[in-house]
Amino acid sequence: MTRRLGVTLIGALFTAACVAAAGAPVYGQTTQTPPAEPKPAEAKPEEKKDEKPKTLWEENTLFAYIENSAVWNTGRASRGNHNELRFYDFEGGYTFNMAEFSIKKDPSENYPFGYGLVLTAGIPGTSNDSQKNHALGIFRGDNDQFPFRNTPNFDLQEAYGSYMFPLGSGLTLKAGKFVTLLGYEVIESPNNLNFSRSFLFSFAIPLTHVGALLSYSPLPWLSLTAGPVVGWDVARDNNSRMSVMGQVGVSAVKDLVLSLNWITGPEQAHQNSNPRTVLDFVATYTGIKNLTLGANVDYGWEEDEATLAASGTRGNPDASWWGWAGYVAYDWTEALRTALRVEYFKDAESVRTGLSPLGTKLDLYEVTATVQYKIWKGLVARVEYRHDSANQKVFAIRAPGYVPTGKSQDTISFDLYYLFF
Repeated sequence: MTRRLGVTLIGALFTAACVAAAGAPVYGQTTQTPPAEPKPAEAKPEEKKDEKPKTLWEENTLFAYIENSAVWNTGRASRGNHNELRFYDFEGGYTFNMAEFSIKKDPSENYPFGYGLVLTAGIPGTSNDSQKNHALGIFRGDNDQFPFRNTPNFDLQEAYGSYMFPLGSGLTLKAGKFVTLLGYEVIESPNNLNFSRSFLFSFAIPLTHVGALLSYSPLPWLSLTAGPVVGWDVARDNNSRMSVMGQVGVSAVKDLVLSLNWITGPEQAHQNSNPRTVLDFVATYTGIKNLTLGANVDYGWEEDEATLAASGTRGNPDASWWGWAGYVAYDWTEALRTALRVEYFKDAESVRTGLSPLGTKLDLYEVTATVQYKIWKGLVARVEYRHDSANQKVFAIRAPGYVPTGKSQDTISFDLYYLFF
């Protein structure tokens, strides 16, 4: 996530040394026939040196980057300079997207505690990605709506602590503010195959949560995670009931990672019933050299959805949405990568996107092609072409009346980021 984003540094370092010596006979000595070399079956096993345990600092993972981009709408952009149904690339033209610093440590056998701190920031007075990530109650008020221009240009994206209890393979408790388990794409742009985010990232799932999660691996290839969270992108709940989020991760087949993620609970203000539920499936396969394959499927629904109920025009005010996205990336060289994303998203009652008449079906399609080139060390450039289309007019919104006039949208984006760690 997506709203798809983490790295362990714990590994094993093995060193083997084999010493062979041969020298010319000393003057006066009798020359001896050298011993026959041992057969492969008789070869002595290599001696393994003791592994040096990691220090506390070595168990930390640092991640930091800055990103700039320029987006050009090849048609007539909406409301002067907007790319409709986009998230971070909503604004046309140049954007200083974000600067991020992250330090994380997973619990280990030597140090059973862990933590995570992720700070992001943009340039004051400009629209940037940090403003769109705020949780309700942390730098965002009840009345502020997307694209959140009135919010601060910095964000506390994650701040949590964790501890591994010595039960079985290790039971880990994590509590605080953290990113969601759902989604293939993640907030951090360098960790995604494409520059722009999918419709699934933007409309199907949350970004962050405040709460607690318990994680356990009963088998080496199976991990289970679940726990209560305040809700979707909120630090201060708008009702008195929490939601529940979980994940089942499977890696039984080499190079194939599968996860089934879910979240359910009431998200409507001052309403403890009418739960919103999302089932999220993610698959990644890297078994073919230089090739990455990914897939993401989401299905969500909400009982007695607030805007549909308030309209009074539908006998059944329940809402639903679902979609899928497929990813293919190939590394032609160490520096050059190409990536392709194909996606479909269905907003059955138009409550998630909000640009077509309420209660009508909106079908969205998009194809995104990205070329990425590593210029120097952590400096990476990307060029992206994206085509969006819909079954209704939701693009190219025009005044007066802010009326959508187009069923398609095409953009070309230029992205430049630098990784410090």
